Amino acid sequence: MTDATNTASIAASRPGVLARSWQRSRAIDPRYLIAGLITLVLLVAQFRYHMVGGYERLLLSLAVCTATEAVLSWFDRGKVVNLQSAYISGISLTLLTKPQGAALWPFVIGGFLAISSKYVIKYRENHLFNPTNFAISALLLLAPDKVSVLSHQFGNDLITNLVIWFFGLIIATRVGVVHVTLSYLASFLLLTGVRAAALGQPLLPEIAPITGPMYQLFLFFMITDPRTIVRGKKKQIVVTVIIAIVDSLIRLMSDMGVPLPTAFNAAPPLLALWIVGPIAKYFDLRYGNRPLAPRPATAGTPA
Repeated sequence: MTDATNTASIAASRPGVLARSWQRSRAIDPRYLIAGLITLVLLVAQFRYHMVGGYERLLLSLAVCTATEAVLSWFDRGKVVNLQSAYISGISLTLLTKPQGAALWPFVIGGFLAISSKYVIKYRENHLFNPTNFAISALLLLAPDKVSVLSHQFGNDLITNLVIWFFGLIIATRVGVVHVTLSYLASFLLLTGVRAAALGQPLLPEIAPITGPMYQLFLFFMITDPRTIVRGKKKQIVVTVIIAIVDSLIRLMSDMGVPLPTAFNAAPPLLALWIVGPIAKYFDLRYGNRPLAPRPATAGTPA
């Protein structure tokens, strides 16, 4: 009897076997799924487009993020928490941060800002900013002539985008935040169409950024961060739409020549989340009716 036949025979004789196996597969900690997805994005970005820009950037970013997480969590909670959050932040910083020349300091400062923001800028023991979003926005605002953000380097290759979106949507569904991703996507397409029509611009070039790496990381790792989104699906959708509106307004002002800090022109969605996200989280924590969920062992699963 072959292994396949044997497995089928056992499953047939014990109907609960397959059900328990499926339940075990669904019991996988979502943090591992998110870490796997960000690793996939890193591998695709590096081996297809060589976007890392030097492995010393990756190693330094990961080292700073994990070391900062370990030290601060030890002082804050008396133990070292799960470091997957720091791992995700380190990879995201490596992919999104593009310093001038061969400078490495943005990865040191960025890594420290990302992780420390979780322990310093918080309300009722919940951090308000997505860590990577906070760090990159701060770098862009404070050193716009020294730091830029990833834009077109990933390209708009169909196969690459299909792979990222396929696994991204599956994992977002598994984690329970796919409605956030889809709400932002729908809002972005609608608002972009309105803005393009108002300005007399062709539609496709205006839509193209959604297939780029900044928006992919934003959609799957930042705006969906379980530790910084508000509680309740309806409120999550409302906040997501507001962030999309702010993003569109930033783009509209940029198109109309309104003088804005370089950071707003370089990364409209990141700055929109940086403005709206913590305000929404604060009011949700302060005035939300439902009790807070028990705090997990990790500091979150940010980008």
